Amino acid sequence: MLTKGKYHLRAGLFGIGLKAYWEQFDGLEDRLRGYVNVVEEKLTGFGAEIVNLGLIDTPENAMEAGHTFRREDVDLIFLYVTTYALSSTVLPVVRRAKVPVIVLNLVPEPAIDYKWFNSLNDRTKMTGEWLAYCSACPVPEIANVFNRSQIPFYQITGMLHNDPQAWDEVAEWITAANVANIMAHNRLGIMGNYYGGMLDIYTDLTRQSATFGGHIEVIEVDELSALRQEVSETEIDAMCARFDTNFDIQPDCSEPEIKRAARTAVALDKLVEKHQLGSMAYYHKGTGNPMNEDAMSSVILGNSLLTSRGIPVAGEYEIKNAQAMKIMDSFGAGGSFTEYYAMDFNDDIVLMGHDGPGHIAIAEGKTKVRPLYVYHGKVGNGLSVEMCVKHGPVTLLSVVETWDGKVNLLVAEGESVEGPILEIGNTNSRYRFSCGARKFVEGWNSHGPAHHCAVGVGHISSKIKKLGQLLGIETIVVC
Repeated sequence: MLTKGKYHLRAGLFGIGLKAYWEQFDGLEDRLRGYVNVVEEKLTGFGAEIVNLGLIDTPENAMEAGHTFRREDVDLIFLYVTTYALSSTVLPVVRRAKVPVIVLNLVPEPAIDYKWFNSLNDRTKMTGEWLAYCSACPVPEIANVFNRSQIPFYQITGMLHNDPQAWDEVAEWITAANVANIMAHNRLGIMGNYYGGMLDIYTDLTRQSATFGGHIEVIEVDELSALRQEVSETEIDAMCARFDTNFDIQPDCSEPEIKRAARTAVALDKLVEKHQLGSMAYYHKGTGNPMNEDAMSSVILGNSLLTSRGIPVAGEYEIKNAQAMKIMDSFGAGGSFTEYYAMDFNDDIVLMGHDGPGHIAIAEGKTKVRPLYVYHGKVGNGLSVEMCVKHGPVTLLSVVETWDGKVNLLVAEGESVEGPILEIGNTNSRYRFSCGARKFVEGWNSHGPAHHCAVGVGHISSKIKKLGQLLGIETIVVC
């Protein structure tokens, strides 16, 4: 079931028919309208709010349907092809609505009962029966008109009943559309500045907004530092209790450091609430300003909690990866910040992880908290998290900005496997890929992603590919 928010996913549905048939073939119209209602019931079961316009059978009805879908603010349209119908009953609907369209070519049964059909001995009745099965007939006509009108469309061919393959595809389209809807309304906070010299992570904020929608809120680190000063001891104690519940705090973590992290975590919650953020990217040295250094060196636990509750936080100001993490989390897969750590040729695996926050909701066991006396390559010291991603299937996602200013999605499926990891107070996992570690690394690198990516649980490349199609961007699957 999809999570309902202010802008819950709305899907349009209409069937098509030919009005001339209704007087010729008794009961055909009611039968086809019944099929449309079956589709509505199934679509509703996948969690979307459905705007069902029933059977469109004339160009005039089609024009009105297009206006209705536009007024109803649908995110995508399911066109259920019930029987032969003129393409003039389709084009006005989709052209006016201007949203992606999924063509459902679904027959009511696996096959016509030929023996029974041919025994009817009434060719008019036989034709009416055949027309209830001929959903495939107008699909080439519709495809031709869509192509000539430069309207992207996607097809699902199968059966109305007892066809898990077809309906799993439908469910994936709804899930992908829901993620597109979430991204379109997401508020991404960016706090601080880039890690100087990481040329691969610099990005075009306008292009990100144009591709995914949403709003990017620029936030000063000073605001977080100021919020920290307003945190009460009661709030700190309550956050420490949350830490105890969510983390495995190691004995060498000092109470002052735990309270310092708790103060910052409370301030982060207030910052997120104030700006209504759905994701965030951050980095700031804080040198020359003790308040800012104190704040930015104690964010890891608070940002891990935010990430685990659907507000993913990316370090090193990696805006593209904050987008990737939000996409993964919106699919229900998690989305933890990661990069290559090392390669293990003995076991043919790639070690991946990162310093900073992790997605503790997808951790294998409880996430450990350890003190770090130096943040490598960064200013300060403090508490950090150590976790590995749940063992089993995983998907990697990178939002890639290309040399010509385009954005695409880079995806790979693999497995998080058991084995020794580096116990250095960072996120760290061992991943195996079907193509092997060498080919995965070379294949992934060949597409020029930034060195960070998001990792989530489950194999969801087919869903991500549908998201890319809905957004009109390329999706590349490495393995």
